Amino acid sequence: MNINTKRMILFLLIAVALIIPDQITKQMAVKYLKDIDRIPIIKDVLYFLYVENRGAAFGVFQGAQYMFYLITVVVIAGILYVVYKTPVKDKHFYPVLIVAEFVFAGAIGNFIDRVSQQYVVDFIYFSPIDFPVFNVADIYVTCGCIVMVFLFLFYYKDEDFAFLHIKKNSKSSNIKDNEAPQEEK
Repeated sequence: MNINTKRMILFLLIAVALIIPDQITKQMAVKYLKDIDRIPIIKDVLYFLYVENRGAAFGVFQGAQYMFYLITVVVIAGILYVVYKTPVKDKHFYPVLIVAEFVFAGAIGNFIDRVSQQYVVDFIYFSPIDFPVFNVADIYVTCGCIVMVFLFLFYYKDEDFAFLHIKKNSKSSNIKDNEAPQEEK
């Protein structure tokens, strides 16, 4: 088994470890919060409040499930491509791999809900700013995306991700920069 395959297996195992708490907390929300009013955790600040979200983040695009399926599959495929192509021995890329792990796990956690019940269970409500109700998977995706933005703005440079460019299988792609093509004999 090559090193990229081993890393992909590790990536997926860590994702499962992150998805489990998301799914357990959602099941607990259904069991204990579904038919009751909100439960204060920190009075006037944080509550448990059961909501069935049939839309995207913050409840937008209600009922557009097939669009969410397509977007999720594209995002998941993109993340897996980046993880597979990232240089294995270069610790410079560990932050992006960690962030990818959280975004991936969050996307899968909410995807499981969408496929199994046509909505996402949300149950955490932050009241001081009337923030939309969210769940553990949403925390993974939101924090991961915020950290990713900071990484791309302040830590990585465009050329750091040259390894992600898809190489063309033409003769001209084998020519190095500043090298003239040789004539065939």
